[in-house]
Amino acid sequence: MSLEKLLENPRVWRGSSQNNRQVGLASGYPELDRCLPGGGWPLEALTEILIGQYGMGELRLLMPALAQLSAEDAHSSLGEPAEPGWIAWVAPPFQPYAPALQQCGIDLSRMLVVRPKDDSELLWSAEQALSSGTCAAVLLWPEVLDDQASRRLQLAAEKGHSWAIAFRPLSARHQPSAAALRLELQSTGQGTQVHILKSRGGRPATLNNLL
Repeated sequence: MSLEKLLENPRVWRGSSQNNRQVGLASGYPELDRCLPGGGWPLEALTEILIGQYGMGELRLLMPALAQLSAEDAHSSLGEPAEPGWIAWVAPPFQPYAPALQQCGIDLSRMLVVRPKDDSELLWSAEQALSSGTCAAVLLWPEVLDDQASRRLQLAAEKGHSWAIAFRPLSARHQPSAAALRLELQSTGQGTQVHILKSRGGRPATLNNLL
């Protein structure tokens, strides 16, 4: 295959191409945005957040961006008119607390909570939601997420122009993943550290007391 034919493939990323320039969704945390290519969360991609336990600030980290997405679809931030997208929660280990979400600016009328029977159904549900083209973001809490499953989620997010966020245990740190961005949260006496383990087009970094 010639180089010209290869570069015509839309799945080939060219770092110098303006058409393939990464545009991020502002996180609401300027220090984090400065470390992410595109100046924010990677759109149409899978983000993994590794945590030792629930309630470490992982949702607080996402709230500013999710609030924006519940009001306008990701395409709107790219300059294209679009209707607000759904924010889907797939198998959350808790019942989302509506008053707190509303206080953070989440439009509750744009929220969906999905309760799959098992992990295989969880991944199927997340993949369907991502590829549907109607969900601005899909949050999921899988017990297991191997490399093949992460690739399917990544492709579904690209197809549906959505943002996938998977919450995983710290033990997943050394497992392969197709995620465009992998973060690890750790509690300290002063707050929560955010470690950028992997960032497509970027580099690892540690942000102290971000939350």
